[in-house]
Amino acid sequence: MIKGFRDFIMRGNVIDLAVAVVIGGAFTAIVNAIVSSIINPLVELFYQPNEEGIAGPTLTGIYGQPVPFPLGGLISAIISFFAVALVVYLVFVVPMNKWKERQAAKAGVVEEAAKLPTEQELLIQIRDLLEKNNASSAAAATTDAPLRRSQNTPPAAPSA
Repeated sequence: MIKGFRDFIMRGNVIDLAVAVVIGGAFTAIVNAIVSSIINPLVELFYQPNEEGIAGPTLTGIYGQPVPFPLGGLISAIISFFAVALVVYLVFVVPMNKWKERQAAKAGVVEEAAKLPTEQELLIQIRDLLEKNNASSAAAATTDAPLRRSQNTPPAAPSA
């Protein structure tokens, strides 16, 4: 039972998901603090916050009311996402992939990536095959030429 549970937990997708959720949640607080203390003040250098504290360009609506566009919140969400994703990838996904490679090497499973030919190599192969087919067609035409002439000649007149 414990071996089965260990095998289930050691599957890459279960561990990756669990790690991403836990670390993502913990690291989000750090990123949000950095963004609110550095990025939002930078946005406020260009846009003065309104009464609600929203920094960004303010346009006038069709009824004359001011409509703020909160650029600080958008920029903060984008930076938070990329920072959390980068940390999760570098701290957990990369080491987990290396660990899996070591386990596969210990088990003797070596995956060789089949090297696909480049576009130029494929074009050269196609050209060579076409030349080969044309050469064999030309050779067949020269060997069949006398036969075709004999088939195309009218039969000899019967002799009496």
